[in-house]
Amino acid sequence: MTARPLWAGRTLALLGVLLVALSLRTPVAAMSPILDRIGRDIPLDPVVLGIIGAAPPLAFAASGLLAPSLARRIGLEQALLASLVAMAAGHLVRAFAPEALVLTLGSVLALVGVGVGNVLLPPVVRRYFPDRVGLITSLYATLMSVSTAVPALVAVPVADAAGWRVSLAMWMLVAAIAAVPWVAVLVRRRPPAIAEPVDLARTGPIELGAVELGDAQAAATEAAVEHRAPPPRRLGIRLLRSPTAWALGVIFGSSSLGAYASFAWLPTLLVDQARVTEAAAGALLALYAFMGFPAGLLVPVIAARFPRSAGPLVALGGAFFVVGYLGLLLAPGAAPVLWVASAGSGPLLFPLALVLINLRSDAPQTTVALSGFVQTVGYLLGAVGPFVVGILHDATDGWTVPLVFLLAVVVLVLPAGAVLARARTVDSEL
Repeated sequence: MTARPLWAGRTLALLGVLLVALSLRTPVAAMSPILDRIGRDIPLDPVVLGIIGAAPPLAFAASGLLAPSLARRIGLEQALLASLVAMAAGHLVRAFAPEALVLTLGSVLALVGVGVGNVLLPPVVRRYFPDRVGLITSLYATLMSVSTAVPALVAVPVADAAGWRVSLAMWMLVAAIAAVPWVAVLVRRRPPAIAEPVDLARTGPIELGAVELGDAQAAATEAAVEHRAPPPRRLGIRLLRSPTAWALGVIFGSSSLGAYASFAWLPTLLVDQARVTEAAAGALLALYAFMGFPAGLLVPVIAARFPRSAGPLVALGGAFFVVGYLGLLLAPGAAPVLWVASAGSGPLLFPLALVLINLRSDAPQTTVALSGFVQTVGYLLGAVGPFVVGILHDATDGWTVPLVFLLAVVVLVLPAGAVLARARTVDSEL
C-alpha cells in the first residue's frame, strides 16, 4: 500500500489516537502511589486492596469480550468515545467516593473504559492509517508508557498540595480532552463512498469532509475482503481454532505476566536477593519501566517493514527475559542493573503483539475480534503472574521457585514465535 502524508485528511484521527493512548494507563498509575492517603479517610481492608490490585488485568480481560460486541452494535468510533466517557466518569466517581465500595466501583468503571480502549485502538489504527500501521502503533505504544510514568510521578505532589481527591479527579480532564477529536470525527464524517450501506464497526476507509483513506475503489476492495470473512458474531468462536490468534495471545500474555509480576514483586526481590536498598530497588523498578520506551518506538516499525521479523523479535524478547531472570537467580548482586534492564526489555513482546493484531488480519471485523481475543487471553495470563509469584514466594520463603516459574513461562513464547514466523493471517485459518 502506498503511504500517504501522515496528516493528509486525518489530523483529527491522529490526534484522537495519541490522546486516547495518553489516557489508557492513568486509572492504573494514579491511584497506587496515594493509597495510604486514601486509607486515612476511607478504611481500606486487605480484601478491598486485593480487589483494587487485581482489578486492572481482570477488567482488561473482560473488556476483550465486551469491546468487539460494542463496536459491532454502535460503531467503532462511537465505542471508543464511550470508553473515554467511562474513564472520565470512573475518575470522578472514585475521586468523590465516600466509602470503599464506591471507590472500588469507580475504579472498575474507569478500568473497563481503559480495557475497551485497549481493544479498539488497533482496529482504529487500521481504519485510519492502513499505510502507517507500524509508525502509529509505535507512537501510541510509547505514549501508553508515558501515561504510566507521569501519573505515578505527580500523584503524590498533587495530593500534598490539593488533596488525594483532586489528585484522582484531575485525570478526568485527560479523558475528556481525548474525546474531543472523536466527537469532531463523528460530526464531520460523511457516508463511505460505496453503493451499499455498511456497518460502522466493519467499514474500512471512510471520509471526514474529504476522502480519508482512499477512493471508492479502495473502499470497494475493503468491502470485498469483509464479504469473504466470517460473520462478525461467529468470529470470536472461530478464533479459538486459529494458531495465529493463540500465538498472539501467548506472547501478549507472557509479556503481561512478566510485567505485572515485576511491578508487584521486583523491588522486594531485589532487596532480598541483591541486597540493594529500598530506594535503589525503586530506582531499578523505574529502569524496568523505562526499558519499554525504545521497544515501543522501534518494534512496531520493524515488524511492519519486515514481514518475516516476527519470529526473530519474539525470540529476542524471550532471550531478554531469560537473561534477566537467570541473572537474578544465579548472581543477583553481581549486576542488578543489567539483569533488570534485560528483564525490562523482554516486554517488547507487548508492542509487537499490538502491531501484529493488524498485520495478521485481513478484514476490519477480524481485526476487532482478534484484538479482543488476544487481549482477553493476554490479560488473564497477566492477572495470574502476581498471585502465583506471591504464593510461591510465601510457600518457599525464597525467590528461586518464583524465578523458575517466570523462566518456565518464557518457554511458551518459543512455539508462539514459530507460528508467527509463518506470517499467515488469521483470516486464512478460519
